[in-house]
Order: sequence, then C-alpha cells, then structure tokens
Amino acid sequence: PDKPIQLIVPYGAGGSSDLLARAIAQVAPKHFSQPLVVVNKTGGGGIPGRVDVARSKPDGYTVLFGWGSGEDLVVPHQRPLPYDLFKDFETVCRMSVHSIVLAVPAASPYKTLADLVKAAKGKEYMTAAVSTKGASVDITFLLFAKAAGIKVTTVPGTGGSSAITQLVGGHVDFGGGHPSEVLPHIKAGRLRALAVALEKRDSSIPDVPTFREAGYDVVTAGSVKGVAVPKGTPKDVIAYLEKKFKEVADDPEFQKIMNDIGQPVMYQNAPEYTVWFKKAYDQFGDLYKSLGIETK
Repeated sequence: PDKPIQLIVPYGAGGSSDLLARAIAQVAPKHFSQPLVVVNKTGGGGIPGRVDVARSKPDGYTVLFGWGSGEDLVVPHQRPLPYDLFKDFETVCRMSVHSIVLAVPAASPYKTLADLVKAAKGKEYMTAAVSTKGASVDITFLLFAKAAGIKVTTVPGTGGSSAITQLVGGHVDFGGGHPSEVLPHIKAGRLRALAVALEKRDSSIPDVPTFREAGYDVVTAGSVKGVAVPKGTPKDVIAYLEKKFKEVADDPEFQKIMNDIGQPVMYQNAPEYTVWFKKAYDQFGDLYKSLGIETK
C-alpha cells in the first residue's frame, strides 16, 4: 500500500469490534507499511457500513472489520439484505471469537439466572439491551427466552457500547455483550454477570457459569471478528492483507492487549475461515428455523 488503509467498523466506538480494531491499529505500524485507520460507520444494525465496503473500489484500501458478526451469520436468514454475502465480499482472515455474557445492573435483585427466570415468569415480558437487532447477542437472548419459557423484548442500540450504557443505567432488566464490553463494569461494581453462552466457562471470566450449568441449553458461536474486502480485490492484495494480519495476531504486544481486554486471539487464514464461516452460517440458519424465532 502507498496510502493509509481504512478499517471500517460498522458499529459505534467502545464496542467489542471497535476495541479489537483499535488494538490491531495500535500494533499495525510494526507490520504494515501504511497505517490502519479505524472508521466507525454506525447505524442501521451494522448494515450500512457493510454496504459501503461492498460498493467501494476493490483495491484493498477499504477493509470491513467484524466479518462474521451476527449481521453476517444470522440476519441474512431473517430478511433480504442490499448485498450478497457470498458474491459481494472476499474473506481475508479471522482474528477472534468472543463469548456472549448475560449481565444485570449491580443494583438488580437478581443474583442468579434462576432469580431472573423466576421473576420473568411473573411479568408480561423482560427487557434486554443488545448491540444490534438480529446480531449474535440478540439471538442468544431470544434463545434463552425460548429455553426458559419466558418472554423477552430486546432493545437494540448502535453497538455494544450503547447497549452496555443502557444496561448500566438500569433502563432494562438485563443485557450484556462480550467480555471486553462488560468486564470493566463488572470490575468497577456496576454490573453482575449471570451466565455465558459457551460450551465451557470463558477463561476471561471463569467465575461465571454457563447457561447449561444453570439448566438452559443455550450455546452460540458468539461474535466472530473477521476481515473482508470487496469482491474483485486482486488476489495478491488479499494475500498481503492476510499475511500482515497474521503477523499482528502473532505479535506479543497484540496478544497482551487482547488478554487485557478479555478477547481471545483465534486467527484463521482465508481458506480456513471461509470454510468455518459457511458452516457457522448454515448452523445459525438451521437453529433459527428450528426455533421459529421472529425478530422482524
């Protein structure tokens, strides 16, 4: 590259995608010959930012970050989108996969997931703050509602940070996001985590039980943070980006930043991530249909 590369984050500042993108941009000067500039394009449930990338010049200077989030794996099963996932984008790599944490405000009377469910049984519905409608956090909370036999109305924000702000302010019954979004508030005593939607406990918050431990079969892939470029980007450019992002993923400084913010480094190259992406996409489609979840 002979000019800065734009890393488009289709969500607000302070969310898990934004934090990871900025961690990458911080370490990138050691590996890229030009800086990576993080650009937040918020609104529209993460869709407009993707549209901008899909329609940009396929020269490698406009890169989508967050490729594999709920807007890619879940939303296409719900409604038509102004682009085709598999025809308008080229996969570069995967950087991380985050778990999903359900939390309540510190002042909440709910100390456990059982307390929350018991209270929900006596209400018309519970409200839950989520990053964007149809994304992985949203679908996880709807799966939880289905498994627990309760009614939940999700309240979308402009990204993970705005959802957590709603939650900390006590504007909803519960909410959550990824460890990097909730950990600072848990440590500061503003939030209390009740469950994580993984097969096993998340090492970044090991004291928090899984939904399965609490008696609810809720396991999701979490939020996947990958990199994509517009279809038609030259293969040598994709290869360059893939190589450089791998160097960032292997960098001890980057790994320390990721550990500090509670995000695991889970790099996959383009071929590996392309296969993983399609499998996860199909699994979400099957899950969505089998549960009959309606989020429109």
